[in-house]
Amino acid sequence: MRGDLCEGIVTINIEKGSQRAVSLNQKSQFGKLSQDSLELSIIEACYLMESGRLDIYENNEKCEISYIINLIKDQDIYGKYLVYKDLKNRGYIIKTGFKYGSEFRLYERGTGSGHAHSDFLVKVLYETSEVNVLDFASYVRVSHGVNKRLLLAVVDDDLDVTYYNIEWTRP
Repeated sequence: MRGDLCEGIVTINIEKGSQRAVSLNQKSQFGKLSQDSLELSIIEACYLMESGRLDIYENNEKCEISYIINLIKDQDIYGKYLVYKDLKNRGYIIKTGFKYGSEFRLYERGTGSGHAHSDFLVKVLYETSEVNVLDFASYVRVSHGVNKRLLLAVVDDDLDVTYYNIEWTRP
């Protein structure tokens, strides 16, 4: 399948008689579907490209995976991509979490946006990051306020991801 990269968004045109792009959205919850196309974030597109399900073109030239990875690194979202990839490989449905001040909303396997509420908000941090305690408290407070659990995804220097389930408790 072909996707065209423009300004950080990869667009797959929905061809008459083909439901592949529609299926990516409806069955696997990738991207944002419109009447004639499916728009993917660069992270979603990179994941699909790495798994052999998408070819990405920019200005009608086929991109190499190394080029797409470098774009992600240049945008300083490589850690976010690693977390996305790991969670997707585990079978989770992943949507953006911007509305909640997190990187992702995480849905249990077999559910998804429109079918159920997300269970987790995922906040991506680096092992070397300094986190202000007030910011950390706000992450917890927001997740608790919207009836979701906070999952901290910490990317270490070896690019391994460790997850911490953060819960709100009252003393």
